[in-house]
Amino acid sequence: GGVRRAVSPPVTVLICTCNRHELLAGALRSLAACSPRPERVVVVNGGDERADAVVEDARSSGLNLELVKTKNINLAVSRNIGLAHCGESIIAMTDDDAEVFPDWIAQIARALDEHPGAGAVGGAVIGTSEHTIVGKVADLTTFPSYAGVRTVRTLPGVNIAYRAEALAAAGEYDPRLFRGEDVDVNWRVIRAGYTIVYDPAIRVYHHHRPGARSLVRQHYMYGRAYLRLRRKWPDMYSVFPHKMSSVADVRKLGWFFVAPLVLPLAQAARLGWHGPGALPLLYAREIGWRWGIIRQSLLDRGKKASS
Repeated sequence: GGVRRAVSPPVTVLICTCNRHELLAGALRSLAACSPRPERVVVVNGGDERADAVVEDARSSGLNLELVKTKNINLAVSRNIGLAHCGESIIAMTDDDAEVFPDWIAQIARALDEHPGAGAVGGAVIGTSEHTIVGKVADLTTFPSYAGVRTVRTLPGVNIAYRAEALAAAGEYDPRLFRGEDVDVNWRVIRAGYTIVYDPAIRVYHHHRPGARSLVRQHYMYGRAYLRLRRKWPDMYSVFPHKMSSVADVRKLGWFFVAPLVLPLAQAARLGWHGPGALPLLYAREIGWRWGIIRQSLLDRGKKASS
């Protein structure tokens, strides 16, 4: 539907970047093309001075930009640094490898207006390489995609906007997390009593990982982060049982090992005639993700044994 009202309260956009200045330039161009524009854009640069130059160039487009320099540690640390500069507003987040749609700011304001109980809203992440097998698999497996508006458990940091009070209630990003820091914060937003709403009208383009190997590696790291988050929050939704105390736990463990054989077939069917060609990568991605969970469990167990 159409956007019903002007942006109020104002929207501040936070982008963290590290040595991807060419992609950052595209992200800032897309924000400059928004109608209405964000009130401010905070760029946290953990890389070299090429991103500084991109930010300076983008000022000529009329964007109200603030550049924050830092040493790159991880995304959680950079986001915490950036949040200190965002103030009391709607805080929208995207990444340097994404380009928002022209109505992104307006759709965020509309969705928050329509869902007063939502602490965060976000939406579709559309790959820019959908014509390739890797792009199709990434679109299908990396980011959530639903046909309509719905309440969800989490949304990715590449396309999400928070009410400032919801982020304040959740607390800072966990600097110990090398991945999954957005899932962690979103879980705390829910625990604070808010909902998280997916709205497909809130859209960004995303430059996915270009090759099959990097895609599988990405999901392997997601698997490792998945294990660490579930150990941090035992009450969080999980694909594996935390203990073996019931028949349901046994069934869940069995499905954990059967799913890699079954799920890629269902995913391939969704890709139509591209499915057979995508099947090897779908299997590799699924196995890589689950191996990441197992690998992190083994690493944690080794640390425990040596301490």
